[in-house]
Amino acid sequence: MKVEFYRHNIDNEDVGRIEGVLNSVFLTTGAVAGEFEERFSSYLDIPYAVGVTSCTAALHLSLVAWAIGAGDEVITTPMSFCATSNAILHAGAKPVFVDVEEDTGNINADLIEGAITERTKAVIPVHLYGRMCDMKKIRRIADKHGLVVIEDAAHAIEAERDGIRVGKLADSACFSFYATKNITSGEGGAVCVHDRDKAEILKMLRLHGIDKSAADRYTKQYRHWDMPFLGWKYNMDNLQAALLIGQLKRIDLLWERRKVLWDLYTQSLAGLDTVQLAGYPAAPRHAMHLFTVLVDGGKRDEILNELQKRGIGVAVNYRPIHLLKYYRDRFSYKSGDFPVAEAIGNRTISLPFYPRLSEDELTYVSDTLKSLIT
Repeated sequence: MKVEFYRHNIDNEDVGRIEGVLNSVFLTTGAVAGEFEERFSSYLDIPYAVGVTSCTAALHLSLVAWAIGAGDEVITTPMSFCATSNAILHAGAKPVFVDVEEDTGNINADLIEGAITERTKAVIPVHLYGRMCDMKKIRRIADKHGLVVIEDAAHAIEAERDGIRVGKLADSACFSFYATKNITSGEGGAVCVHDRDKAEILKMLRLHGIDKSAADRYTKQYRHWDMPFLGWKYNMDNLQAALLIGQLKRIDLLWERRKVLWDLYTQSLAGLDTVQLAGYPAAPRHAMHLFTVLVDGGKRDEILNELQKRGIGVAVNYRPIHLLKYYRDRFSYKSGDFPVAEAIGNRTISLPFYPRLSEDELTYVSDTLKSLIT
């Protein structure tokens, strides 16, 4: 049996919406992108959403919007995709890692204060696999030390913890619509903020720093534009937004299906001494972006390869960032610096997990995994 690592949830209605954009005059950032931004901010109950080309762009622009750059430090986690810390470097600042919680892989909030220096300007927690960090504790620490909080919520659109939804306690929350995310436009992202002025700055930053978008210039009476500051080319277009609008309408139905599959995986793999499950907590509300297992680190790559040989798509989420070559070369990181993150990175395997995964496919994956470890 062939089981893909991921299959998207785009349906005929989404395709029809794309056709509508293709048959219109305006393909770039315009009314459709604006509609998605309004729907997305409403879903999250955050006042302003700005569509961009990736979560990396959202993180980068958030740092720039809060004037975080050269000479500054930003505390974050080594257990994430490298985009999290790369964005800090792109802004000109330095990422400062602290280790993670053993049971969740999320940043260990109890270690944050020990990493704060006079150069620290922000903290970027990452809601790993869809489970929220302890945002109440992180917000208290940030307020105590005057730090900006930028949530990397690439995995966690639907997440909630301690009665707090994702983005509610952050100055900025950043989201991904990459090809494997819970809703996708192939590439894409958004940044959500509570402050109108910051939202306007972000809209200019995503489009070179100019103060009029193409829609402003060409669908209304022409007005000359200016460029108050230097920006980037990070704007979401109408085609990306058209794919996202319908998926956003279905997002909770898609979550319910993933919950069914999550529970089936958990039941199937329960009781295996050599496998540690990600586990589905009754509370908080897990966004369930990835289903990961931890296996014997000495056998992880062998198991990974054998799963692939049997037609099963797999991934490693993640190798810890500080042990990637660039970070080792530039910052002299070494094995043992963040042992909990390293233990997860050495043992983790992400299994196929998405609403279109059939129960027969799931059974094949779990039975194959069990045959390799027992």
